[in-house]
Amino acid sequence: MVKCHISNNIRTLRFNKNEMTQQQLADLVGVTRQTIVAIEKGKYSPSLELAFRIARVFDRQVEDVFTYEEVRD
Repeated sequence: MVKCHISNNIRTLRFNKNEMTQQQLADLVGVTRQTIVAIEKGKYSPSLELAFRIARVFDRQVEDVFTYEEVRD
């Protein structure tokens, strides 16, 4: 069985962008802080649209922010 895992480096990008808070990022992309927390922890996979909005905040490509991995059991 193949499972997909999406990881991200949002926390690092936030820190490198003047130590942006989760709330500031949430406000910029139109979601709650709790959504950003869940994405950063890998508990929630963002929609494609939200992934692009997050990447745009950091002036990066989606692939620079999110990594997709297939894991086999």
